[in-house]
Amino acid sequence: MTTLVIVESPTKARTIRQYLPSNYRVEASMGHVRDLPQSASEIPASVKDENWAQLGVNVEANFEPLYVVPKTKKKVVQQLKDALKEADELVLATDEDREGESISWHLLQLLKPKVPTKRMVFHEITKEAIQKALKNCRSIHEPLVHAQETRRILDRLVGYTLSPLLWKKIAFGLSAGRVQSVAVRLLVHRERQRRAFRQGSYWDLKAILEQKKTPFDAKLVTLAGTKIATGSDFDSNTGQIIAGRNVRLLSESEARELQERLTDKTWTVSELEEKPVTRKPAAPFTTSTLQQEANRKLRLGARDTMRIAQKLYEQGYITYMRTDSVHLSEQAISASRSCVEEMYGKKFLSPKPRQYTTKSKGAQEAHEAIRPAGSSFRTPQQTGLGGRELALYDLIWKRTVASQMADSRQILITIGLQVENAGFRSTGKRIEFPGFLRAYVEGSDDPEAALEDQEVILPPLKMGDHPNCTELEAVGHETQPPARYTEASLVKTLESEGIGRPSTYASIIGTIVERDYAHLNGNTLVPTFTAFAVTSLLEKYFPNLVDTSFTSKMEQTLDEISTGEAEWLPYLQEFYLGEAGLDNQVKEQESQIDPNEARTVELDNLEAKVRIGRYGPYIETENGKGRISASIPKDLTPSELDPEQVEVLLRQKTEGPEKLGLHPETGEPVYILLGGYGPYVQLGEASEENKKPKRASLPKGVNMEDVTLEMAVGLLSLPRYLGAHPDSGCKVQAGLGRFGPYVVHDQGKEGKDYRSLKADDNVLTIALERALELLSQPKKGRSSSRSKSKAPLRELGSHPDDQEPVNIYDGPYGPYVKHVKTNASLPEGESVEDLTLEKALELLAAKASTKKSGRKSSKSTTSTRSKASGSSSKTSQTAAKKTTKKTSTKKS
Repeated sequence: MTTLVIVESPTKARTIRQYLPSNYRVEASMGHVRDLPQSASEIPASVKDENWAQLGVNVEANFEPLYVVPKTKKKVVQQLKDALKEADELVLATDEDREGESISWHLLQLLKPKVPTKRMVFHEITKEAIQKALKNCRSIHEPLVHAQETRRILDRLVGYTLSPLLWKKIAFGLSAGRVQSVAVRLLVHRERQRRAFRQGSYWDLKAILEQKKTPFDAKLVTLAGTKIATGSDFDSNTGQIIAGRNVRLLSESEARELQERLTDKTWTVSELEEKPVTRKPAAPFTTSTLQQEANRKLRLGARDTMRIAQKLYEQGYITYMRTDSVHLSEQAISASRSCVEEMYGKKFLSPKPRQYTTKSKGAQEAHEAIRPAGSSFRTPQQTGLGGRELALYDLIWKRTVASQMADSRQILITIGLQVENAGFRSTGKRIEFPGFLRAYVEGSDDPEAALEDQEVILPPLKMGDHPNCTELEAVGHETQPPARYTEASLVKTLESEGIGRPSTYASIIGTIVERDYAHLNGNTLVPTFTAFAVTSLLEKYFPNLVDTSFTSKMEQTLDEISTGEAEWLPYLQEFYLGEAGLDNQVKEQESQIDPNEARTVELDNLEAKVRIGRYGPYIETENGKGRISASIPKDLTPSELDPEQVEVLLRQKTEGPEKLGLHPETGEPVYILLGGYGPYVQLGEASEENKKPKRASLPKGVNMEDVTLEMAVGLLSLPRYLGAHPDSGCKVQAGLGRFGPYVVHDQGKEGKDYRSLKADDNVLTIALERALELLSQPKKGRSSSRSKSKAPLRELGSHPDDQEPVNIYDGPYGPYVKHVKTNASLPEGESVEDLTLEKALELLAAKASTKKSGRKSSKSTTSTRSKASGSSSKTSQTAAKKTTKKTSTKKS
């Protein structure tokens, strides 16, 4: 007897084949085998003339979908039909979620098997899981199919009804989507908040104190018993202190006067508080939380995360990656606890197995969280994986194992200090027991390094002590606008609002970027002027479709259809053909929408109009000579466009670039312009012979109107040669990079040693002597000024490769061995006294290989990110005066 098993992908087919008997044949459907028509060429000739044909759904006949087999899938379908002719049984083994159920149903409709057919589901591809699934096959679950089909029809109705309207009223090629348009509105709403933001400024004092040679810092919190104003006390819409707040707002002069008055005065410990806190481990990953963490930690986009996770699942490394559930099976809990006991010891186990409860609305996809596959978990090193696959598996492994570990116990320490009538506060953290943090640290993939940073050690102090103040400075701050969405924060918001399915977020974000509704600036989603125009039109004429609560209710109804609690046909009829249905709304509103108005983006405080044109957004105004327009630089966002920039763009268009003068050496004209990536200076004119004239961006904080010919010539000369380093004889230069002005010591084969310039340094005038002074200073690490280098527990000797010391240190989570920047924990049972240099080198090599794999994996991502960061840096220069800049610090 021959059994044909159909799965979605060749990779999944190869993996599952090894766990099935020899008389089983496994073939791949290559995803969906049929769908609604994607273009007019796919519509069958028999229905081409029907009114509903372009829609792909016969809304006049109970919303019957028009399914077609795409050209690219016809060969696959024929191969499956041929394979079925030789089979005595058919097993549909597509994924266990709604999408997978739908694919199995479509296969059944297309293949029309005359042999017995079964539906086989599993959430991991291991021998045990596959054999168990074979014994527990079922039939197609019709409500799940109806739910998926209703969702597909609903998305088609919204997209294909609204998108043509956008083409007519704004620009061809735009698209609307049931979830996509809500997501775009979230981005636009945040950008509007940023535009409305008004900056506030405040000053305080920061002190560095010392007790028994241990430094710690403290911050001014009260003056004469009144709280000092901080950023949270400001109204972001006015830039003023929120009414009713009883706080003291310090000006710069007051802060400096206070600094002067308190210098050399006696400091007294007036308050001591130690508060124990307990932290519990996070639940294992769901689709949404995996996308968020991979974005935060690994800088992976949602699409890349799902693509890599899909591969790990199909290769048998992890369980199914489309799931809303945080539940772990008994098998998974047992495997996790075994890992904890073997790798960290019994004391790191939670007293009893932890089980987590799914909180998201309508959680239904797979029935278990994302975790390593199997009844025993392979460690990341045992998988043989590399690159981004290893990094993502490592993340999943850590999160799963940590979920069964003991709580972390910490002590939060607050110290109050009084100096005359000023109250200062210092806070610290002491980790009593690391618990789950030993395996999984939020925001880092290097537990040893990250845990050291988490613990903030304060010296032993008691009431009445008089620590010595070694440094006191006045510090100025400016409030920050609301942060833009990252992929992680957008995914989190969509899930918390109950909008869409986590399994679709990756494609939604991808579509938003591809359709030019947002640009990815580093890890941030920046909405475009087109996004503003489309959102404004939908808000005014179709408010329900971009309303989060309305969309969430739609999602809830789709969930009810999947469980049989709601009927799909009445819902579609009401949504589309009802009195207030989408079809009637579009017919009524189309004539009311003025294209000129729709293409115009209304921005406060701008007399000029912003319009969406065929070649992108532009500004338009009128003067005595008529109408003038100028393109808007592609990196200039709606929140950053101000009247000054509008004036520069229009003047540049009508009068040409501003000429600062002639270069003293070449005689060529030097211009200042505002371009796609912000203001810059340019030597000479662009021409056929000189397609790329030399250009240089303005330093951060320099306004276009303040640039002189001398400054421009200096910027165009960067990097400047300052002289030879007295120790190496190698050149020392000053330059301007994406992180600001710097000096660099080019040491040839040994690499380049960089230092950022201080606020008082000028990249155009800095001399060799000052550069050498900066280069002699140690690079700033992540630790704060209160940190102090620790003495090693044992010095093991020098590393044979570079002769750098290999030492053992005592960390908050136990001893570890350290070489340069690599830390490796001592294995359970290994003592500080017995560890040899040879064994330490093995531990370091194992740790370094893991890091190396992670770095290699993100090489292409890093390259892309670097380019994006460069753009970001230039973008930040476009408006030195604008109120949306991030918090800056001004020191005395």
